Amino acid sequence: MDGNNWLHFSHGAIPQEAVVAGHDSDGDTIFIGRAFYCNDLLPAKIIPNKGKAYVAYANQEVELENYEVLSGSNYVWLSAENGEVPPGAVRVGQNVDGEALYAGRGYHAGSLTVGKVHPSHGCLYIPYDSEEVKIFAYEVLSRRMEAR
Repeated sequence: MDGNNWLHFSHGAIPQEAVVAGHDSDGDTIFIGRAFYCNDLLPAKIIPNKGKAYVAYANQEVELENYEVLSGSNYVWLSAENGEVPPGAVRVGQNVDGEALYAGRGYHAGSLTVGKVHPSHGCLYIPYDSEEVKIFAYEVLSRRMEAR
């Protein structure tokens, strides 16, 4: 168990404590999720008003009906770039080769959209308008570090 609270949902449903990630270009709220696709466990953007989750995969935005939603409040967004992930970054999934994938978010076309930070590719990929868009300066979902 990774210490994060992932809950199974589908068709746009989310729990009350779902973690907000940003907003779509039309103003719809985007939440953090993850979903299986082609044997990868991928970070996903969930847009309840559209009834779907979306992942970035092989140069495409893929729509999915079944997903897991991150629930809780102990998270922050930390700046990073070029595939880097900060200490405390939340490992959201992995690709078929076992490489860790992280949830990141970046600005594109009037949206603040969540996607996958793929360290070996040196970027954040977001699913947007049927495509997989590369972003090199982004924020990474991280656990809030407790004061000592």
